[in-house]
Amino acid sequence: MKRLGWMVLALGLLMTACAPNNVKEEKSWEKYFTQYKVEGTFMLFNNAQGTFKVYNLDRAKERFLPASTFKIFNSLVGLQTGVISDTGMVIPWDGVIHPSDPEWNKDLSMQEAFKVSSVPYFQEVARRIGKTNMQLWLDSVKYGNMKISRIDTFWLDNSLQISSDEELGFVKKLYFDQLPFAKTNMKAVRDVMLMEKTQKYELSYKTGWGTVGPKQIGWIVGWIEENRHPSFFVLNLESEDPKFDMTKARMDILRNILTDAGYFKGEM
Repeated sequence: MKRLGWMVLALGLLMTACAPNNVKEEKSWEKYFTQYKVEGTFMLFNNAQGTFKVYNLDRAKERFLPASTFKIFNSLVGLQTGVISDTGMVIPWDGVIHPSDPEWNKDLSMQEAFKVSSVPYFQEVARRIGKTNMQLWLDSVKYGNMKISRIDTFWLDNSLQISSDEELGFVKKLYFDQLPFAKTNMKAVRDVMLMEKTQKYELSYKTGWGTVGPKQIGWIVGWIEENRHPSFFVLNLESEDPKFDMTKARMDILRNILTDAGYFKGEM
């Protein structure tokens, strides 16, 4: 059954992540999840080498709410439809105070809202796009299960779901201008996804954090680029501990695995 599972995943990646020549189950990455007592999966596709590594194949095929990783898609549709004029477009603060996220409590541009992952900003973007247009774009891109409930909560309330495998294919297509959006809009979103830039690497990603009952679901999706060679990654994890530090854990796991795989040195 495991062999069949790998064959199915590899076949899927022919269409999503560039037809890897070598698919490898990386069991050694389990320790990074065990350290934080979480269930999770990590996928890493090196585009230049055509190598594909996965920890926890079964979970990689399972769909979860995208949470704030949906801001990538929401931004693309907003720009494409003109709802977002450019990444400097400001939406005024609605006056609702968010004590746990004080950086949301002000007028924000799209770029600023993306960086601080402002839920209210992108809820307003979704309302302006509208349910009909949003559904058309979900169907066109075939984003996850393509389900909408309320237009301003569907990516947070477990209606819309996407797998790690699908997230990987999505960001790969974004990087290579293979999505049905204008190239200028895809570049604009890639630009706001750039979170770290050094002489050795560029790290671009979007985080996500949502809840389903007692479970906290966390994501980081994106790519790391060294010497103009991108490698695409998806981290998905969950915890039922109400005191769990998702922000720290997901970033630690991401950086530990990428370091383990030889990144951050400028040698890939």
